Amino acid sequence: MINEKGNISISTENIFPIIKKWLYSEKDIFVREIVSNSSDAISKLKKLQDIGEADPDISQNYQITVSISKDAGTIKVIDNGIGMTNEEVKKYINQIAFSGVKDFIEKYKDKTDEQQIIGHFGLGFYSAFMVATKVQIDTLSYKEGAQAVRWISSGDTEYEMTGSERDTVGTTVTIYVDDESKEYTEYYKMNEILRKYFSFLPYELYLVDEDEKKKESKEDKKEEIKPINNPNPLWKKSPKDCTDEEYKEFYRETFFDFQEPLFWIHLNMEYPFRMQGIIYFPKLSNEPEIMDGKIKLYYNQVFVADNIKEVIPEYLLMLKGMLDCPDLPLNVSRSYLQDEGYIKMISRHITKKVADKLTLLYKREFDNYTKYWADINPFVKYGCMRESRFYERVKDIVIFKTINDEFITLNKYLEKNKENHENTVYYVNDMNQQSQYIKMFKENEMEALVLDTMIDNHFISFLESENKDIKFLRIDADLTSNLKDESEDDNQDQSKAIAEKIEKLFSETLNIKDLKLQVERLKTESTPALILLSEQSRRMQEMSKMYASIGAGMENMFPSEETLVINRNSKLVKALVDSIDDEGKKEERELIVKHIYDIALLNNKQMEPDELSAFVERSINLMEKLV
Repeated sequence: MINEKGNISISTENIFPIIKKWLYSEKDIFVREIVSNSSDAISKLKKLQDIGEADPDISQNYQITVSISKDAGTIKVIDNGIGMTNEEVKKYINQIAFSGVKDFIEKYKDKTDEQQIIGHFGLGFYSAFMVATKVQIDTLSYKEGAQAVRWISSGDTEYEMTGSERDTVGTTVTIYVDDESKEYTEYYKMNEILRKYFSFLPYELYLVDEDEKKKESKEDKKEEIKPINNPNPLWKKSPKDCTDEEYKEFYRETFFDFQEPLFWIHLNMEYPFRMQGIIYFPKLSNEPEIMDGKIKLYYNQVFVADNIKEVIPEYLLMLKGMLDCPDLPLNVSRSYLQDEGYIKMISRHITKKVADKLTLLYKREFDNYTKYWADINPFVKYGCMRESRFYERVKDIVIFKTINDEFITLNKYLEKNKENHENTVYYVNDMNQQSQYIKMFKENEMEALVLDTMIDNHFISFLESENKDIKFLRIDADLTSNLKDESEDDNQDQSKAIAEKIEKLFSETLNIKDLKLQVERLKTESTPALILLSEQSRRMQEMSKMYASIGAGMENMFPSEETLVINRNSKLVKALVDSIDDEGKKEERELIVKHIYDIALLNNKQMEPDELSAFVERSINLMEKLV
């Protein structure tokens, strides 16, 4: 009969208070550690049975049960795994497990939060004392002739070992919960924790409320208890054996997102490292600040953390998915992971697989690719800017919508338009605001790209840095020669004099200090004037506004450099020229000149409130004169 008392270590007194203090906000990891130990114990027994070193009849229905009782103040974790003998309890609980706790504390006692161990793996069995006044182990080894053992400790230097009444192979860990941790005996709380960490545990996991069970027994009711996990997640299957509906259903169940994913990538690697998982492309917003995807990282089907950027390329964090990496070193700091060769291989492999999937869609399903583009382009563009390897793999499949509702790559756009504007990419970022310019481009069979998302401002600068010969110009930044009427006037001197009259009329009437005037003959007759703002000036203004919005005080650092282009071919401008010497029409002329400027302004940007009020008042004045 076993009956033994002893001391775990002479330095134990200080360890448990330290653990409680450090991990106060993450106490639920004790559940993960104890249940993970049970899963490991089952895996060990299963392996021994597979190689013929353990009786196959001991257990085939592998399972773990977490049993809670609010009345008794206990949490029990029960498994039918390998179990332990008296000597093994001494070795693994009193020596190895405790040594692991000391190593854990020694390694991380001086670290900041950012440098701490990922998920605090490695604390093991002794994490139970974060919530316990006492912990009891009852275990029976698989070995023939083994006796059941009970180990009890109250989290100080002493432990007690006796015989146990357990009569089936496996282990029960009973945690007597302290007053501050009673919430862990609540069904909803424990259910939440178990589902967080063990939704895909490889063995069936049950949660039993002993208090409810007693009530049902008294009332002669009996409800079937079902496992709360899925031991065979979809990523464990071969991709060829999975249907589209299975992928979609798994996505809905895992992420509670009832919008269907656009498409997905099923990862299944065995060499040079083991990794399985599924990455989904959800419908993304165009605004980066609300791109809150979630890549869940697992270790042997036990949840580790969301969005670990040391393992998963940062740009992928906009997507959703799960990666199971059994070889992942968990009991190390985040800074260590950044330099770990295995982690770099994982990151490169994921990048390659994502790029390969996008390339396959571009080449084989271009129509679908264009349909997906509105949702995936923020991810692709951000990925290009953040990861050079990704950019090199996808740069030829990045597509852009044109003002003619077609999709084209940058290289094809440049090739198609090299005779009209070599190495210049015209774009619009507001189809409504720049509609007049778009109309002119279309009338002259010119093409511009639509770059109207927040990320496009940064992507344009990125593409220019990667392609030194290419420059991007917003459609209202430059008056391309293709829009001008290049036919020569019969009388050059007369033409020059008319241009000077027009410029003088607009200059004196508008009297705007920094406004440049330019008289041109455009191919269109319907546009009396338009405003140009140089690309560099506009970008500097946008940058100053961005800095001003975060309190950097740079809003007026870069003054506007606007040019008013007056179209001599416009019927309205021609009418002004014809009446230029008629003093009786001076008031009407000035009203029309100001109105022409305001219309050009409306086609370029939003008016300020006082400008809009003046425009409305002048419109009424003009209509009164017409009446």
